[in-house]
Formats: sequence, C-alpha cells, structure tokens
Amino acid sequence: MTRKNILITGASSGLGKGMAIEFAKQGCNLALCARRVEKLELLKKELQELNPNIHVFLRALDVTKQEDVFKVFKAFEVDFKNSRETLDRVIINAGMGKGASLGKGYAKQNMQTAMTNFCGAISQMEAAMEIFREQNHGHLVLISSMSAFRGYPRAMTVYAATKAGVKSLAEGLRVDVLHKPIKVSTIFPGYIESEMTDSVGKPPPFMIALDKGSKLLVKSINKEKAKTFVPYWPWYFIKLIMPFMPLKMLRKF
Repeated sequence: MTRKNILITGASSGLGKGMAIEFAKQGCNLALCARRVEKLELLKKELQELNPNIHVFLRALDVTKQEDVFKVFKAFEVDFKNSRETLDRVIINAGMGKGASLGKGYAKQNMQTAMTNFCGAISQMEAAMEIFREQNHGHLVLISSMSAFRGYPRAMTVYAATKAGVKSLAEGLRVDVLHKPIKVSTIFPGYIESEMTDSVGKPPPFMIALDKGSKLLVKSINKEKAKTFVPYWPWYFIKLIMPFMPLKMLRKF
C-alpha cells in the first residue's frame, strides 16, 4: 500500500526534518509538528520549494502534554479529510537526550527525557491508533535507538532506558494488531548527525551524515518491516554481539 499522507513529530530539526525532506521529494503530503513552530515555518517553505505539488500542514506540539497530542493529531486528520485524503502513516520521532549520571544533580533533566521519550511516545501511540483503528488501516513507526538493547552510562542512562521502553511498546502493539491492516514498525538508528549528537562532544563511533541517514531511514520506513537497523552495517551485527559485551566495552558506545 502506498502511504502518501504522513505525520511526523519532532520535525523541526534533525531526523524529523531530514525525513520530511526525503518524503517531500517522493511527493508525500506532510503533517509536521514540534515545539519550535518558527523552524517548522522555515521547513515548510523549503519543502514546498522542493515540491510545490504537496500539502504541508503545521502545528505546535509538546508531546509531554497528552491532551494536546490528541488535539493536534485529530486536527491533522481533519486537514487530510478536507483534502479528501486519510492519514496513512505516523512517525513517532519526537525525543530528547538531556541528562547525566543518576545522582549527580540532574534529576530534572533526566525526568524531562523520560517524560518526552517514553510517556510522550505512549500519548502519540494512543492518538495515532485511535485514528488507525477507526479507519481500519495505517502504518505506525517508532524511532527507537540502538541503545535500546543494553544499559548505557552517564547521559545515556535514562535515554537508553526510554528507547528500550519504546521498543517494548512497539512489540506489544504489533502483537495486538497482528493480522489486521495496521502495521507497526520499529526503527533502530545508529549514530546519525543531529542536534543531539552535536551536544555529545567527541563524535561517537560509526557516525553518518544526516542527509545519508535520512535517506536510509525513509527507505527503511517505506519497506514497512517490523524491525530495521539503520544503517544495516554495522549496527545489525553490533546488535547480535551487544548481549555479550562486557560493561567496559559498553562505555565506548
């Protein structure tokens, strides 16, 4: 099934922006939301210059506010209905990586990451699935992380835990909609350049450029597989050995 109408959260920068550009090139209509509306406005102009034939809808959204998530998703559904279309795909991408080692005075930042990445994901899944169940079709995509497969130290501790939670949520939902015309995909990106990776300091291993990563993400999403590692090399093979990595080695990732 061709997915023409796509909602992306956290679309103002990084992977969300990169995916929006790639989908626009493919002629997809886009519903984009993020906290920073001014960046969305600039992105909309860029997308319509790339492809003047697509519709681009924008709304401000803080995914930690559950009531707002439902309002925004429903409003986007109406936007597409007014264009005689349906919402075909929702990409849950909004996230953050604030924080530090537990017990070092960064409890507020760690909780912000947990609320955005995990609780926010639940709200987005609830809102998307209400729409998909009612129309009896749709593709839900959750952007997790390679960090979902092990615990990580320092600033990654809470972030990795939230991405493991997203991984579990997606799998549980996938079981729930088995044999129904609703698909659920989990994407596990490795290190792709973004505002989040820019704040790390020393570049992590196997980093790829944002434009290349965005192309690979969109290619993987369009295949609608249950689980995908992006890029496949080397992350699929790293995933195979991650359960056996000693803690000293995990510090390097």
